[in-house]
Amino acid sequence: MSGASRLGVGIIGAGRVGPVIGAALAGAGHALVGITAGSDRDRVEAILPGVPVLDADEIVRRSELVVIAVPHDELPSLVAGLAELDRWQVGQLVLHTDPAWGTDVLAPAARRGAIPLAVHPAVTFTGSSMDLRQLHDAFAAVTAPAAVLPIAQALAVELGCEPVVVAEADRAAYGEAIATATAFSASVVRQSTSLLRSAGIEEPGRYLSTLVHSAVDRALQDGSPLIDDVLGG
Repeated sequence: MSGASRLGVGIIGAGRVGPVIGAALAGAGHALVGITAGSDRDRVEAILPGVPVLDADEIVRRSELVVIAVPHDELPSLVAGLAELDRWQVGQLVLHTDPAWGTDVLAPAARRGAIPLAVHPAVTFTGSSMDLRQLHDAFAAVTAPAAVLPIAQALAVELGCEPVVVAEADRAAYGEAIATATAFSASVVRQSTSLLRSAGIEEPGRYLSTLVHSAVDRALQDGSPLIDDVLGG
């Protein structure tokens, strides 16, 4: 999707995810028409300099591709509310980035002729330009009706990711896996750094960095028990 297929892209959601997705798509040659307002305008401006701030209605009116990157619980009401206002357009691409929702959540837009796509890059977003580099090492879960699945896959590739198809029926399980991996790993590292700090280690994060990365790499490679390796057994 490049050259003649350049799209006018609007971003709904100015948190950690939306601006980065916008920057990645702009880097792939698409034109950004606007982004909704966020609480940290300076951060958004640093990633998307000069991109207009518009309300959601105007984003949908101007865009050929609408990217929705809002909190999980807000997504259904946002899509349905814009449908009730008759904002969605026939042939318009509507893509959300939530891991747990498939395309069913976009049904109100689809009933008005929009094309529903779900693309979740498997990245822990920081909301900074560093995320653009992370995207190029990441996979992305893509879910879409069969006829438009190649579009979702192509957009994932343009983000820098390797697309992996996840069936609609499997999105809830996929979302649970992503939530478990991110929450559990963060919790364990926080607990470990706290214990090391109490043991007199001044920079516990740096101290654990190599250990944690090597342990995770080993687990991802073969799923083997790690405790004997870590303890020298």
